[in-house]
Amino acid sequence: MNLTTSYLGLNLAHPFMLGASPLTGQLENARRLEDGGCAAIVMHSLFEEQITESMAGRVFQADEALAAFAGGVAHFTRPEKFPPGPDEYLEQVRKIKAAVSIPVIGSLNGVGADGWLTQARLIEQAGADALELDVYYLSTGLQDSPIEIEKRVETLVRHLKERIRIPVAVKLSPYYTAFANLAGRLDAAKADGLVLFNRFYQPDIDVETLEVLQNLRLSTSAELLLRLRWLAILSTRVQASLAATGGVHTALDGIKALLSGADAVQLVSAVLERERSIFG
Repeated sequence: MNLTTSYLGLNLAHPFMLGASPLTGQLENARRLEDGGCAAIVMHSLFEEQITESMAGRVFQADEALAAFAGGVAHFTRPEKFPPGPDEYLEQVRKIKAAVSIPVIGSLNGVGADGWLTQARLIEQAGADALELDVYYLSTGLQDSPIEIEKRVETLVRHLKERIRIPVAVKLSPYYTAFANLAGRLDAAKADGLVLFNRFYQPDIDVETLEVLQNLRLSTSAELLLRLRWLAILSTRVQASLAATGGVHTALDGIKALLSGADAVQLVSAVLERERSIFG
């Protein structure tokens, strides 16, 4: 059986790859993933906040937020608790790329001004085979315009494509007014791939202590159905590669994603469930 596939123009031995996760924080994990048959590796994300903090000595817009809403945002991760910064991230890309023979895809998370996008070129120079842009943004403004929000994403992709030569995948949430329209516009903007869908962290509340809980909830197979629907809708209508992420926990889940039109399937929660020691 021939399971080879093309994703972002990269030739993969099969469609199953590691999505962005904490696992790539350790070099030995990358080797283990390749030995286990992983077709490609997406690095853990480098966040816009980490980059702007490194550039300006502060997290983008955090000073104002912390001053005005100190109680409400106290549960957010502070700069000193972020994972290793931009320089360390680039070094990790180099080390992993040198240690494995499978494609290594960098990951940037952000939606802000384009000053931080210079990091994309540095990730390319560090040896990444492609770049995944994780558009992790939840609009909460009462005056926010859907058109402007989607235009912001489209502009971000166009700027990225102007800066680097390696393929660019865009990891999106499903929370857009007209998702098919946005997908078509990103396709026209020459995005090489669309990754469906990212998952927002959703804090919980401890009603006994009245504290905000930072619970990391892994996905389940129940979340796959939304991905299958949109993969099927887009599969014959965009030129960009399509990847499924979120909800693939069994072999049948993976088969369903491929039958729905996915060129690649990213596994994260299913792998983390078998690697509980990383949370120790």
